Amino acid sequence: MFQNLKPYPAYSGAGLPWLDRYPSHWDKRRFKQVLRSVDSRSTTGEEELLTVSSARGVVPRSSQAVTMFKAASYVGHKLASPGDLVINSLWAWGRGLGVSRHFGIVSTAYGVYRQVEPGLVDPDYLHFYVRSEPYNWELRERSRGIWISRLQLTDDRFLTSPFVAPPIEEQRAIVTYLSHAHQRINRAIAAKQSLIKLLREQEEAIIRETISRGVSAAKVKESGLGWLRVIPEHWSVVALRYLATLGNGSTPARSNPAYWTDGSFPWLNSAVVNQGVVRKSDQFVTDIALAECHLPIVAPGSVLVGITGQGRTRGMAALLEVPATVNQHLAYMTPDRSQLVSDYLLLVLKAAYGELRRISSDSGSTKGALTVADLKAFRIPLPPIEEQFAVARAVERQVAATRSLSARAEQEIALLVEFRTRLESEVVTGQVDVREVAAALQPLDEAEVVAGLDQAPMEGDDEIVVEDVMEDA
Repeated sequence: MFQNLKPYPAYSGAGLPWLDRYPSHWDKRRFKQVLRSVDSRSTTGEEELLTVSSARGVVPRSSQAVTMFKAASYVGHKLASPGDLVINSLWAWGRGLGVSRHFGIVSTAYGVYRQVEPGLVDPDYLHFYVRSEPYNWELRERSRGIWISRLQLTDDRFLTSPFVAPPIEEQRAIVTYLSHAHQRINRAIAAKQSLIKLLREQEEAIIRETISRGVSAAKVKESGLGWLRVIPEHWSVVALRYLATLGNGSTPARSNPAYWTDGSFPWLNSAVVNQGVVRKSDQFVTDIALAECHLPIVAPGSVLVGITGQGRTRGMAALLEVPATVNQHLAYMTPDRSQLVSDYLLLVLKAAYGELRRISSDSGSTKGALTVADLKAFRIPLPPIEEQFAVARAVERQVAATRSLSARAEQEIALLVEFRTRLESEVVTGQVDVREVAAALQPLDEAEVVAGLDQAPMEGDDEIVVEDVMEDA
């Protein structure tokens, strides 16, 4: 279904920076000709609370890893119905938008748009279109603000943006094709994610075994740790507070340009723990922010740990190789080098990942989060300093092949995601004709269509959920 896709027989010039042409029988209109802004408010605040995921569009908030505090009351929040297009006006350019399949309430900062007349556009085609890579350029251009996280899309600027679409039946054919295509690509991604998960578990097992036995044929003893049965007899068990300086940071107010504009000092969020080794940042704060906000300067050689979130990030660790500061969702551990080797600490935390997850899930009012106090109290096996170096070298030798396979699988996933994005862009803008292929495909049920709309984030990763991003704002 991916090969030999042909262009349409005839095209018209689109005259758009992101679109040169569109099929001649398609219509080019402005969104205000098919959608209108609606502003109905909840009188009880008891409707289902909806959120916007960058990967899945509009979904129940209860299904997402949202770390913002909940409001005392949701009376006055906007109502959204199935088929409505919901846009977070401050995150439209970051795919903070989508067509809802649910009835519920959304933030008053969101725009809710409904078809001028029912049946003008297929809701799923609309969903694909507004979240496509080409149209994302349009949203970025139409959003205004002094800082990227404060770019705002007004009703007027959205409704006057271009909407290019075929007749309704052809829209449905495109939805059928893309739903099937996404399913097939997502299955391939899921298979590679499963491989990566198995390789990660294998690496953790190798690390645990090496820590349990050490690098020499030493006698072992009970460790007294719930996550590690034995350790070499001459090792000790020590709480991290005695071995390292621990803490976390904050997010300076995004509304204050003095904290961000022309910033040069790296500022990290919890997503960096997925890198394993952190060598750079894509966000920077100013000297004023460092002086006025709770922003510790974390030294190279420190180990970072994700402390919030429902995905894989919470409990994951990475080694920092550059000076940086961190947000409130990251803890840092700067080892006392006379007692603790950074590479060894990183290995121990990887081996203890399951235990860190357990601790964070049993933390009462902070359920789903680790605290700096939890980490300070966390006890680790501690060999002599030279043996820490030896353990780290031994593990590196044993996991080299596993890490190579995992890196290759991650590269293949990136290529699949790129292919999926490019295919969707070409189909939804009419650069290829999928009508004949779609006609031969089996109809999909509701669950299959929803799965086809899913952008399939990495297995276990915390998605970028708009409320999470806006908490930092």
